Amino acid sequence: MDKILFLEGKFSEKIWGGSKLKDLYSYQIPSDKTGEYWAISGMEGESSAILNGEFKGKSLREVYKDKPELFGNPNEKEFPLLVKIIDAADDLSIQVHPDDEMGARLENSKGKTECWYILNENSASIIFGLKVDSKDEAIRLIDDRKWDELLKEVPTKKGDFFFVRAGTVHAIKKDSLILEIQQASDITYRLYDYDRRDDKGNLRDLHLEKSKQAIKIIDQEDQIQTLSGTGYEGRNLTSNEYFEVREFKINSQAKFERQNPYLLESVIEGAGEIEIDGKVYPIKKGDFFLITNYAKDYKITGKLTIIEANPVEK
Repeated sequence: MDKILFLEGKFSEKIWGGSKLKDLYSYQIPSDKTGEYWAISGMEGESSAILNGEFKGKSLREVYKDKPELFGNPNEKEFPLLVKIIDAADDLSIQVHPDDEMGARLENSKGKTECWYILNENSASIIFGLKVDSKDEAIRLIDDRKWDELLKEVPTKKGDFFFVRAGTVHAIKKDSLILEIQQASDITYRLYDYDRRDDKGNLRDLHLEKSKQAIKIIDQEDQIQTLSGTGYEGRNLTSNEYFEVREFKINSQAKFERQNPYLLESVIEGAGEIEIDGKVYPIKKGDFFLITNYAKDYKITGKLTIIEANPVEK
């Protein structure tokens, strides 16, 4: 049995999408308005497909339900995380996500806490939080449409990391390329969309009242810590109640011991190979795979950067 599952995700066209997923990753995208690649997903209708081994052709959603031992027999009935790449050729709308309580109450869904690892080489920026210290003041500025007084814009560069807790007002801006790791939820409340119209000339729907309810005044949570090991430079990017995320920059060869029931791996730079129990698999930029509970340890050879994530068991 293969102890590693290579995954193929699904693309999504967006009004703000571009062509970087083809230009930089050689993906076969549906159009030059491709905004998202849902690389690791177990969500209904949007699940990744497995590319190798005895489960080849099956969906991650199906295997997660039918073979729970591969995932350490988790308590979560649904695959808990979603990993995607976002290509923003234009500004995304100003958004806020509900927390678990609000998501369950209004949407029959989990909330949506997420994080962003910046991939773009070029200069870009994001909206990340508010300039005000009270929710009442935030709502007043929203009602008065004083967006410049409300929204905090932050410049970004490759390798930057942002933890976006549910309730944080945020937006990905033009020319950004981002690896996003999040709770497996697709609930987004659109607060403002620059009065932008769709291809039929219609203003896009807003969710003002739900947005106002969801907003929280949140202090930035900088959790980044340096990791040290033989053969790599690493950072622990976040360790929160939903997921843990780490960055590994491998210089030639590094050995790892699996510490969690299963691991989600995103190769964002370079190429090499991974060896598990004497079986060697080539890996390269743009590959996404899952190391199962059957793999005790593994070795990665090459010069490459990997973002590793795992859910936190409830």
